[in-house]
Amino acid sequence: MAEIKDPENTIIMETTKGQVVIQLLPDLAPGHVARIKELCAEGAYDGVVFHRVIDDFMAQTGDVQFGKTGGKDFNPARAGMGGSSKPDLKAEFSNVSHVRGTCSMARSQMPNSANSQFFICFTDSPWLNKQYSVWGQVISGMDNVDKIKKGEPVKDPDSIVSMKLAANA
Repeated sequence: MAEIKDPENTIIMETTKGQVVIQLLPDLAPGHVARIKELCAEGAYDGVVFHRVIDDFMAQTGDVQFGKTGGKDFNPARAGMGGSSKPDLKAEFSNVSHVRGTCSMARSQMPNSANSQFFICFTDSPWLNKQYSVWGQVISGMDNVDKIKKGEPVKDPDSIVSMKLAANA
């Protein structure tokens, strides 16, 4: 595991494929980092499936409404269409490039529509630059992200077992 220098801004995400450690970037996207921390503290991401995983591109998860196994509204056919009960976020686009391990918020075609869903890039994806809010970078466990089952939608998807701040793990 990577050395954790700032436990208040580091996420430990246990997945069905293993542990992934994410360094949060609060200076880059303070509103998005605050939302990720808030949802982690609530346990909202625990049990959420990776519903859209495209080889050589990215793994998407974070639909806490329809993608949370065991949740009251869990529906694999609708996973990826929901969010949290919290308001959508204002875009925090930056000059940071989408490279392997970048964590960025998913959204609709409207820039200010990110809510709870996010994706992790498998490879450099420069066409996403300045169009999606980057909020973190995987610092350990990309080999586990690489193992997540692929598909659109994913059959028998992998999921987040738990996602917490290192300070609370």
